[in-house]
Amino acid sequence: MKKHTTVLALIFMGMSCLVFAQTPIIRTDKKVVEGFMDQRFGMFIHWGPVSLRGTEIGWSRATSVAADEYDNLYKEFNPVLFDADKWAKTAKDAGMKYLTITSKHHDGFCLWPTAYSDYNIMNSPYKKDIVGELAKACKKYDLKFCIYFTVADWHDPDWAVLYPATTPNKSANMGRFVSRMKNELKELIQNYKPYMLWFDANWDKEWTREYSSDVYNEIKRLDPNVIINNRLDTKDASGGSHKVMLPTTLADFATPEQEVGAMNMDYPWESCITICQQWAWKPNDKMKALKECIQTLASTAGGNGNLLFNVGPMLDGRIEERQVNRLKEMGDWLNKNGESIYGTKGGPYKPDSLMAATRKGNKIYLHLFKSQGAEISIVAIPGVKLKKAYFLDGATSLIFKSKADKIAISLPAELPDGNDTVVVLEMSKNVESVPVMSFK
Repeated sequence: MKKHTTVLALIFMGMSCLVFAQTPIIRTDKKVVEGFMDQRFGMFIHWGPVSLRGTEIGWSRATSVAADEYDNLYKEFNPVLFDADKWAKTAKDAGMKYLTITSKHHDGFCLWPTAYSDYNIMNSPYKKDIVGELAKACKKYDLKFCIYFTVADWHDPDWAVLYPATTPNKSANMGRFVSRMKNELKELIQNYKPYMLWFDANWDKEWTREYSSDVYNEIKRLDPNVIINNRLDTKDASGGSHKVMLPTTLADFATPEQEVGAMNMDYPWESCITICQQWAWKPNDKMKALKECIQTLASTAGGNGNLLFNVGPMLDGRIEERQVNRLKEMGDWLNKNGESIYGTKGGPYKPDSLMAATRKGNKIYLHLFKSQGAEISIVAIPGVKLKKAYFLDGATSLIFKSKADKIAISLPAELPDGNDTVVVLEMSKNVESVPVMSFK
């Protein structure tokens, strides 16, 4: 009888595995993902109790801040000057189209009143739903509301590897952990209706494809069209890199970090980059110059990607005024040049240190990062003629010469915008499907 039961169990397990293997992957609707890529520019926000120390949000636990001290910072966390409306307006004024908040980072602290962990905002002195207030503010300012959620949770005794340890946690219970993770995500999806979920920390080998598939399928059951990045699936499933997407990856887009992604017309991607040096707030952190900020955005769009630009609010809940001002300067540039960013495709030329290009219909937008003399020369597109060249403001037409293999455009000695001057090239036909090429 025992042998018979064992055989039946093995048959059942085999059938279950076969059914699971044959279950089609639920993919986000293509038009939804294309709409996400049309947004081009979003705000990333890394914030939590660690802002009290001004150290990095996750990696300072048990390193620059003692673990016991770090894990109890929430008892002091009372950001009385937090104003969700001001945060959302800052993103709106910057020309951003979506906003992503760290609802739970690797420290495990939840910025919403979850029923599945006491380690949450309602047990801090602040006692207000940060995630909920931001969701309402984003709706007011017509921003897409998105949520960051960590895979690894170093505060949860059921997680596989509790940083800074590098060896597996012997008391871990991954089944219990995944169940709790799904419940927390269910709360976030049902209560706040996120447009996109941005996962992180999928590197531990104990986070298997079985677990990532289980969570992914639960998310898609709750909302088939919520967009998901490539850090929920195992790292191996994305070719071992956040920069990569494979056809089998349970995700909608890749996530190069702290660098502009490589030109890629094959699948969606989004670069996450900090406005200063550290993800979370740091006193006197070095901030990027306006030129670097604008050219980073243009180069990202030129490579056919989105830019998720990070700010780290202070311990009292405010975003530093200097960061707000820098973002407003980017918004002022976008008010004049947004046509060359939003809703475009990258290319057809690969971005380099001198220029980037975006395209829409029969128009190519050349982003000139620095003066190259009285004339620029670029490779002509076979079978397509240049009809007209002018600065994006439309006030100044530019003289050009077209040859079989080259286009030469005359420019003034000083470009109108030292950060990024946009030249529009009106072509004889639609150029959106033109293969990628180099400028020279």
